[in-house]
Amino acid sequence: MRNKSKITTLESKFPLLSIEQGCMVSKDADITVAFRVELPELFTVTSTEYEAMHSAWHKAIKVLPNYSIVHKQDWFIKEDYQGKLSDGGLSFLARSSERHFNERPYLHHSVYLFLTKTNKQRMAQQSNFSSLCRGHLLPKEITNKEEVMKFIEAVDQFERIINDTEQIRIVRMTEDELVGTNEKGGLLDRYFSLSEEGHASLEDIRLGADLVRVGDNMICLHTLSDTDDLPTTVSTDSRYERLSTDRSDCRLSFASPVGLMLPCNHIYNQYLFIEDSDANLERFEKQARNMHSLARYSRSNQINEEWIQEYLNIAHSQGLTSIRAHFNVLAWSSDKEELRQIKNDVGSALALMECHPRHNTIDAATLYWAGIPGNAADFPAEESFYTFIEPALCFFTAETNYKDSLSPFGIKMADRLSGKPVHLDISDLPMKKGVITNRNKFILGPSGSGKSFFTNHMVRQYYEQGAHVLLVDTGNSYQACVNLSTARPKVRTAYISPIPMKVLYLSTPFIRMITSSM
Repeated sequence: MRNKSKITTLESKFPLLSIEQGCMVSKDADITVAFRVELPELFTVTSTEYEAMHSAWHKAIKVLPNYSIVHKQDWFIKEDYQGKLSDGGLSFLARSSERHFNERPYLHHSVYLFLTKTNKQRMAQQSNFSSLCRGHLLPKEITNKEEVMKFIEAVDQFERIINDTEQIRIVRMTEDELVGTNEKGGLLDRYFSLSEEGHASLEDIRLGADLVRVGDNMICLHTLSDTDDLPTTVSTDSRYERLSTDRSDCRLSFASPVGLMLPCNHIYNQYLFIEDSDANLERFEKQARNMHSLARYSRSNQINEEWIQEYLNIAHSQGLTSIRAHFNVLAWSSDKEELRQIKNDVGSALALMECHPRHNTIDAATLYWAGIPGNAADFPAEESFYTFIEPALCFFTAETNYKDSLSPFGIKMADRLSGKPVHLDISDLPMKKGVITNRNKFILGPSGSGKSFFTNHMVRQYYEQGAHVLLVDTGNSYQACVNLSTARPKVRTAYISPIPMKVLYLSTPFIRMITSSM
């Protein structure tokens, strides 16, 4: 008997058509503009700055037209620090430092933003009408030229509003960054291999009801797709107890537990679906009337009516925009035992946000497919919930890991979370930014806190970068650092004894003044 079952390939289901004039065009005529997002560094943002970032996102989203989708995608990939052991110009201490930190694991964070213009029919489709389930892709409605021009103008305004803030910066991605080149893969290659940059091999993809696998990596998906999963209150930032005291607060964003605080390979997707707010409110008015007429038959109908009325009252009294939102954490591992631990870690991270973690196994394949850059319009509508722009933005991540300073002059410090070395310029760059007005430094700490250790570290690196160093030491704390110096004429040392009569070899007038006053 002949097998008549239809067999297709993922290539034929690929939802993207081409990239035209910097915009990603899907086979359903959806237009997407992609950006790279630069966020402020971890533990450097105050509560006021978090509110300013929240306000900037809100103002920017308000300029987008109806039936637009905001898809923010945060990548957290485990990588190992690669020490510069092959550099022949390193000193003994510098090479020992590189050897100590070599292959230290850390999370590499990269953020992308996708703004998509679609139509009303696509926004309302459910998972059974995904591009994975259709035999052919033909759009019912193609956006006309005027709507496209309005959307491009709105995107330009969006970019200008965000870049006017001091904390956030977005840069439009090019075609090579999206699809890659012959030498380097693009963002789409990374998504279909779930790997870091530079990964060139293709991976088999299995999209099943029981398991979603990309290559050897098995995927687990936790979603926030219902109002029952959400906390009662949200805020722009929260207190990080581990680094806070009774006199000072260390602030992190509300969604930080599923960001850098989650130590595993994962992608945090944030979706905002901007529909016709007036039409949504009219539909809620109709539902409230229906619930009121059925309230005598069930108390649940009466409770639902009260909730809908409260939603409508807040929307009309405060002038808020009704939207749909969805958030999910897509994590993966090639080891089953590690995947089981990752599931617990993701659930605990969502519980720290006072959310109810929901391990989604039904729509995992559909949500993974909708997470393709430029394919947010293929998102199933039943996996989203109605809310307002302000509370939905509280679920956006607002910080990234530490970055190396661009200035070549500086010192090596360590990341607070992973211990990865970070190059910091604590002299020239703060002067240019206006943070400081001079290059003086004051090191304060109790006995045994590491003042001399840090000073040795700073002096050694400054000396190796060509700085002139003068040390005034009372306890031989820097003698070993001087002995390791290869060119001693650059380092002038003066060891001050508590007895003034033993300080006859000092030659600097400044040091003579200090010793005479002792």
